[in-house]
Amino acid sequence: MRLFRPRLPAAARAALGIEPGERVLALTTAADGAYLVATDRALHLPGGTRLPWHRVEHARWDETDLVVTGTDGTSHRVAVPEPGLLPETIKERVTASLVASRYVTLGNRGGVRLVARRVVGGDGPDAGLEWNLVFDEGLDPDDPGLRALAEQALEEVRRSLGV
Repeated sequence: MRLFRPRLPAAARAALGIEPGERVLALTTAADGAYLVATDRALHLPGGTRLPWHRVEHARWDETDLVVTGTDGTSHRVAVPEPGLLPETIKERVTASLVASRYVTLGNRGGVRLVARRVVGGDGPDAGLEWNLVFDEGLDPDDPGLRALAEQALEEVRRSLGV
């Protein structure tokens, strides 16, 4: 059995900013003919938007569009008439980036989900990990008291996981 990797034209590779050594896993074209590419490191959207897998919070498909939400809350919508293997590849890559996800109640105010994601090529004290705090709807993540409770919960979870 012969396996093959999808071929991406060199001009498209350059326009999308795909880095040397980055492997193309799946690709398709948007309704306007622009490429969408999933690599081992990131999701590349038309217009040069690069979303490393640890920065993809959620991706969903509706009838004709891919909608991707980043961990920073930004949303991207791309019309994709024939998604090919892209949906499965996105799901696998995002799932593979998740290391831990814990929900912690913050008193009677609600709670926060603490999410650790694997960063390809990460360095520093949390080499290879990035933590996101996802507060319940209606909670203000900028509230100093609430933030302090969440940071304390994060430290306890990190200690319990040994990271």
